[in-house]
Amino acid sequence: MSKLDEARGFLASVGMPKAQQADICALSILAMAGIKPDDEWKDATNEWIRIHDIIAFSNKYYETTYAENSRETFRKRAMHRFRTAALIEDNGKATNSPNYRYRITDEMLIVLKAWRSNSAEEQMNRFLAYHEKLVDIYASKKKMNMMPIKINGSDFQFSAGKHNELQKAIIEEFAPRFAPGAECLYVGDTTQKDLVKNVDKLEKLGFSITLHDKMPDVVLYREDEDWIYFVESVTTVGPMDPKRIIEITDMTKGVKSGKIFVTAFLDFATYKKFADSLAWETEVWIADMPDHMIHLNGDKFLGPRK
Repeated sequence: MSKLDEARGFLASVGMPKAQQADICALSILAMAGIKPDDEWKDATNEWIRIHDIIAFSNKYYETTYAENSRETFRKRAMHRFRTAALIEDNGKATNSPNYRYRITDEMLIVLKAWRSNSAEEQMNRFLAYHEKLVDIYASKKKMNMMPIKINGSDFQFSAGKHNELQKAIIEEFAPRFAPGAECLYVGDTTQKDLVKNVDKLEKLGFSITLHDKMPDVVLYREDEDWIYFVESVTTVGPMDPKRIIEITDMTKGVKSGKIFVTAFLDFATYKKFADSLAWETEVWIADMPDHMIHLNGDKFLGPRK
């Protein structure tokens, strides 16, 4: 096994995410430990070192061709992550100082010196008993950012982000006002494509869904009126434009229920960006003004107000 592969194995064992097991990260550890291809891990050191020195070491001993302008890539992909995981430390200087340096911590040096030896597991377990794995830190942060939501009476969680924030508003604010008693038949998540997908009910209503079909972000069914609401959650792309209406119509040729096409926006400013591309005969709902809707229907709602 090459030293690069051994370093990659070390990073996996210490709990670095997959992205931090790449060559650039493995080379950073080797350079910071001063480990050349024929050296043994017990000879690891932790001298203060610059990213410039890491690049030079990698190019000289591991036949890479990194240029000086790749320093920011090393800093973001390796050094920042290693510091978060307590593998390395910096000398406290300003980051733009020519004297700014990194080094492997004394604790981590003990683990590195034992790597690939009989005591490797013992030293690794001791380190991990006091330091959380970066992969677990990231997972914990991701979990903290989840947004709880109740859909059809059951508890779910949306991952963080503006798109899901708007989908949450559609279900919690739009539906009770404009689709009272409606059942959510479909809603996606930015990380989990089909968070809710009632295939049986969709097929019973006449949907013909293939793997190639892109479902609207939210599909609601109001049984008392026999209405289906197709709602697109728009933060950057994907309003109910004429092309999208044709796509959904083709997907729902067998659906006899009344079809309502809605584009939802977080705020009026985002709506204005898409206003000229929205299809006629559709509806607009803006989360910032939840009690109101914009009807692109003309004569359907024309008449004196009561």
